[in-house]
This record gives sequence, C-alpha cells and structure tokens, in this order.
Amino acid sequence: MGEFVRLEVADGVGTIRLDRPKMNAISIAVQEELRAAAAEATERDDVRAVVLYGGERVFAAGNDVKEMADMSYQDMVARSGPLQSAVTAIARIPKPVVAAVNGYALGGGCELALAADLRIAGERTVMGQPETLLGIIPGAGGTQRLARLVGPSKAKDLIFSGRFVKADEALAIGLVDRVVPDEEVYSEALAWAGQFRSAAGLALRAAKECIDRGLGTDLETGLEIERMQFAAVFATEDRTTGMTSFLENGPGKATFASR
Repeated sequence: MGEFVRLEVADGVGTIRLDRPKMNAISIAVQEELRAAAAEATERDDVRAVVLYGGERVFAAGNDVKEMADMSYQDMVARSGPLQSAVTAIARIPKPVVAAVNGYALGGGCELALAADLRIAGERTVMGQPETLLGIIPGAGGTQRLARLVGPSKAKDLIFSGRFVKADEALAIGLVDRVVPDEEVYSEALAWAGQFRSAAGLALRAAKECIDRGLGTDLETGLEIERMQFAAVFATEDRTTGMTSFLENGPGKATFASR
C-alpha cells in the first residue's frame, strides 16, 4: 500500500484508490504508486475486475504542476517515459477496469480515466485536457486515447482549446459512458465491476487484448489477433465449463475458475 494510492479488495473487485489531498494531483510519487497498484491488481487472483476511484469530491485534477514547473527539457526527456507508462500500466491491466469519476478529471486525471475500459461519471463531473493553456500538450496518452475514444475532430477541439467539459457533454460525445448522481458513482462502478466476479477471466483477458491491440493496427492484422486468441481460449478449463453448462443448463449459468 502506497502513501497516496492503495488497492482495496473486496468480493472479487479491486479498487485502486487515489488519496492525495486536496485534489489528487498526480505527482511522480503517485505515478509510481499507480504502476505498483496496477501490477498488484494484475497479479492477484482474487481481483477479477478493477474500479479506479479518486473519492467523492475529485477524481484527479491533473498532474502536479508545481512539481513540473521546475523541470527542464532534459528532466522531462528522462521523466516523460515513466509518466506515460504509469497510465499505460492501468490500461494494460488484463481485467475489466472502470473509472468512477466524481468532480474534476483534468489533464493527467482525464488521461487516467481514459485508461479505463469504461467511465461512470457523476452529474457534477468536469473533464478536460487543458495542457495547451499551460503551454504544453497532454503527455500521458491524452492525444492518443482521447482521439481513439471520441474521434479526432472532437479530440482536437478539446485539446486545442483546453476547455472544460461538463458531464452532459462528456456523455454526448462519448467521453464517459454513463452519468449518475454524484453519490451513486462508486456504487454504480462497483456494480459494473461486480458482474465479473465469476466470469471467465481468461476469455475477458483475451477479448480486451483483441480490442486494444486491434485498435492500433489495420483490420486484417486485428482479425488475425482475434483468430489466435479465439483458438487459444479453447485450451482453457473455462471453455469446457462454459460450454458444458450451456448444453446442460442454458446460457449464463456457469461459474468459472479463470483457468
């Protein structure tokens, strides 16, 4: 358990909780603790899905500008890789990941939410990539994941202008997947993640890899990735469990061991 990031596990769901008052600014220390939490969530068999959560007040208001303000070009050449890879570590958790977003999710906080598979936002959520207003650009995946999620023209509008997006617009453009009352954000995220407690973990892992890797390549290569993963899951115990249960009891009744 880190000073600012911890993994809390209950009933098959792991919550990666940011807790750096007041605004969960993402410092170098937070980046490294996010990386460690992602590795632990990946390795633990009792974690079947993950909720990414910043608390009831704020998700993460951005990277630590005070820390970055004194960094030189040479400093950032050395730090940009670890900065980006800390968020990528969240994206590469081979299990379903949902971001439970309350309050501000700006800059690095928005990039962190983009690394999840799904985003559930509160009604008073505010998101954006305001880096150009500081004379820089998003550096932890914002230019890439945002464009892939909402399309290049909407991403350019948000990144070029640096403007903030409220929950209703975020939902309309596909930046978030669901908007609920602020007090229900975490419970909704837990409910979404909880549906995978007894799911076929290896099949979910394969499906996530197919989608994520396929988005980065052409259709023919993506189809080949899918073909190989489709064949691979036939070597799992879960495949036998699932098909046997379907034939004997109908769909949706199998309990999987993720083996």
